[in-house]
Amino acid sequence: MTKPFTSVAIMMLVEEGKIQLDDPVSVYLPEFKNVQVGVEKVNGTTGQPELLLEPTRSQMTIQDLLRHTSGITYGFLGKSLVKQMYNDANVFDRTQTLQEFVSKLSRLPLAYQPGTTWDYGMSTDVLGRVVEVVSGMSFDQFIAERITQPLGLTDTGFYVTQGKVGRIAEPQVDVATGRRPPVPDVTKRPNFLSGGGGMVSTAADYARFCQMLLNGGELDGVRTLSPSIVALMTSDHLPPGVAFDPFVIQNFNSMAPMPDRGRGFGLGFAVRTHPGRSSLPGSPGLFYWGGLWGTVFWVDPKEELLAVWMVQVPAAQGGHYRSLIRTLVYQALLN
Repeated sequence: MTKPFTSVAIMMLVEEGKIQLDDPVSVYLPEFKNVQVGVEKVNGTTGQPELLLEPTRSQMTIQDLLRHTSGITYGFLGKSLVKQMYNDANVFDRTQTLQEFVSKLSRLPLAYQPGTTWDYGMSTDVLGRVVEVVSGMSFDQFIAERITQPLGLTDTGFYVTQGKVGRIAEPQVDVATGRRPPVPDVTKRPNFLSGGGGMVSTAADYARFCQMLLNGGELDGVRTLSPSIVALMTSDHLPPGVAFDPFVIQNFNSMAPMPDRGRGFGLGFAVRTHPGRSSLPGSPGLFYWGGLWGTVFWVDPKEELLAVWMVQVPAAQGGHYRSLIRTLVYQALLN
């Protein structure tokens, strides 16, 4: 659940006038100025799929990165020729720096035209590099000095210090394989400061982070964001008629930010837009997201409620527990 931290970092810089949401990403990362879009077509002679490149109809913006409509994808979620290029290029290499990652990614085609399709991907990792360029600080330094230290999040960062290694939670054994799913080594500072999934935290720390958001950007006298910026972040930013990547439709279930399911996506969070349609309880205005290994959080301003669920389970089992904990929390409320 690193992405919300990255989104907050970006919005702090927006609030300071150092970034504008509708700016092309290339204003800050010139490598993306001439990026192209990969379009799969069947070769009429061989009958095999092939990838054609076409120019972008509009440049991806900072807003596109925040709401996952940039055209950037994940290579490991679903299959396509573009995703295979991500895998072949090893874009998730933890030995690379954010600068090297952006240089590598910018040479690969986008999966979709910017602004047209919601596709979960490495957009938030790119935002981490934007933070570095704009602030002049390494991404982990910015997160520490501007967010975690002021908010008293003493157990949150990009790695676990030596004295706390014994507190690292291990994922549960996958009954299908009899083994624990592989997880990154978080006992030393990584070169790749992944804004999309590189941080570690505790339930107590993450609850404080959520409380800051529930309070409209303030916690214990420390103001991180203004109430208006938090309101902007937690509003639905998906454009009318936006499409969704097929993998999202098939596999995201209660997490999918799809209008027909009463959900959308803001600037770093999925948001509930409708009192019905969703299979889960909650109020319009609720915002949430989860992590690859089963974790989830949500904030329901109407109920003045926040919840943090820290569990390490195989990814395929995470949806069951996310849905279960949401139902159990709301059935306990007596209004």
